[in-house]
Amino acid sequence: MNFDDAIQAHVNWKMKLQIYLRRPDKSLNPATIEPDCNCDLGKWIHGEGGARYMSDPKFVKLLNDHAKFHKVAAEVVRKADSGQSVSEETALGSKSEFAILSQAIVITLVEMRMGWK
Repeated sequence: MNFDDAIQAHVNWKMKLQIYLRRPDKSLNPATIEPDCNCDLGKWIHGEGGARYMSDPKFVKLLNDHAKFHKVAAEVVRKADSGQSVSEETALGSKSEFAILSQAIVITLVEMRMGWK
């Protein structure tokens, strides 16, 4: 697992959703986003990572936060697709559930990277 790549991929979600909120063009599918096993990090969590680190509390936190993150990201897309006015600040701003979960994932990945070298 390349933790730096996983961190960057989750940081990139904010930009992807910001662009989508400005112009919801159905290019993002909430049914594909919501399952936490479709992205590279999710594949690792539910595969090799889970097999190896499931007893580590940091890993369990990552597993739970990652699943919630995908549900929240999918909900942002659903709202935008439904025509609801969704402000970037409300959906993705620093106090949003999206931002809190994203930050938690990045912090846990950094901690894991530092502790598992």
